[in-house]
Amino acid sequence: MNWKNRTLQNRLHIIAAIVLLVGLGSSLLIYLTAGDDSENMSIYEFEHSKIYRHDLELYGGKMNVLASEFMQWFAELWHGKSLAYTVVVISFFISCILVFIARLSSSDNNDS
Repeated sequence: MNWKNRTLQNRLHIIAAIVLLVGLGSSLLIYLTAGDDSENMSIYEFEHSKIYRHDLELYGGKMNVLASEFMQWFAELWHGKSLAYTVVVISFFISCILVFIARLSSSDNNDS
């Protein structure tokens, strides 16, 4: 059976499986090749020091501290081994969305 003869539901299931497999494979590759984060340790220690947090709160208030912590957390998602976990989660959600759309399209076809 070639690609043209497949239904939309089958195509979406195949695409979801491909997205999941590529995401898992690339995250495994990222995890195995990720470097050690010890080179950024001095920056990490500075950003988590009491003086730095005090200055942030002094100049911008509690919301400035919370915004800074959120930005640091979000930036850490895209480096090293955390990136591998992020890729797994994103590929899993994309494949779940594709399977959900495939199920919706099959129920639409059954109603007609």
